[in-house]
Amino acid sequence: MRNTTGRRIAVCDIARSDQPIRNKITKAVRTVIDKGRYILGQELNVFEKEFAEYNGSSYAIGVASGTEALQLSLKALGIGQGDEVITAVNTAIPTAMAILAAGARPRFVDVRADTFNIDVALIEKAITRNTKAILPVHLYGKICDIKAVLKIAKKYNLFVVEDACQAHGASCGGMKAGSFGRLGAFSFYPTKNLGCYGDGGMIVTNNKSLAERLRLLRNYGQNTRYSCKIKGVNSRLDEIQAAILRVKLKLLDQLNECRIELAHVYARYLQEIVDVDLPSYGKDLQHVFHLYVIKCKDKDGLKRYLLKKGIETEVHYPIPLHLQGAFRELGYKRGDFPCAEGLAHKILTLPMHPALKTQEVRKVCNHIKDFYRC
Repeated sequence: MRNTTGRRIAVCDIARSDQPIRNKITKAVRTVIDKGRYILGQELNVFEKEFAEYNGSSYAIGVASGTEALQLSLKALGIGQGDEVITAVNTAIPTAMAILAAGARPRFVDVRADTFNIDVALIEKAITRNTKAILPVHLYGKICDIKAVLKIAKKYNLFVVEDACQAHGASCGGMKAGSFGRLGAFSFYPTKNLGCYGDGGMIVTNNKSLAERLRLLRNYGQNTRYSCKIKGVNSRLDEIQAAILRVKLKLLDQLNECRIELAHVYARYLQEIVDVDLPSYGKDLQHVFHLYVIKCKDKDGLKRYLLKKGIETEVHYPIPLHLQGAFRELGYKRGDFPCAEGLAHKILTLPMHPALKTQEVRKVCNHIKDFYRC
């Protein structure tokens, strides 16, 4: 690949990352077109088996998006009208939208300033008689304190549905994200560590009856063609996306290692800057760095400075969910979740993708150093 030092450095560059496997992807897509079967065919059937094996789960059910993976997971557990689901307040909007789409009510919990993940010490205070599930989010590619979540869930007889939409391949104690709770949901949105060329999602579980119910729910409730057993929806991962994902799944661990190595480069060059806090993670956790998010002083100033130098950055996420207009009816107000509100003013997402070069990361780091010297 050409020397890219002079080009704009993007937060995520899908075309560049996929360039080495473009011929394989084209061949996989052409195979589907030649067969002429686009929905619930062999590619999806095989990919579900391959993904379940990769994730250490018994079953995998392909659906149309990560949002619907969460929504259908809740519906499969019988969660709906009048029920509450606890989740982190700093996650992406689709997490809470999935809870609402299932007919339930989100109950937000603040997060930890060091991990960005849900503060398990605050979960029990959020539990009410209507609480039916905890939906922890493995944000940015790092598993939350899932063992503590499971302990609380067992104490109060609650379901655990993992939002692993940003954590493909992340692990804790050797177990993969999504394999701890009753159900785990993944997104294959193009920018994810394992992304397709459109929308797509997956649900994993070790429960056979839940897997069977989810296969009905995703396909209008049909057990056979024109025979509707339960009320369902249209939420199916199509054959072309499944074929693309089969190609990419084989490379997932390798590409995650690229991300981890780049994260080490960032840490090596940024660790001495007093105005920058780096991502933290425990020894038994494998963070797969879907995003590389720092905390920094004068985040907006740094963002503008880097853009002038040809370096793109983003904020994931600038507005905590309780301050979004769509969730106003939940009754939360500014100040209810001080940690998440404070983080929104400090966090900045730096470039991170498998095709990123070490010299590009060094360039980003050098400009960050220059900014704080000014």
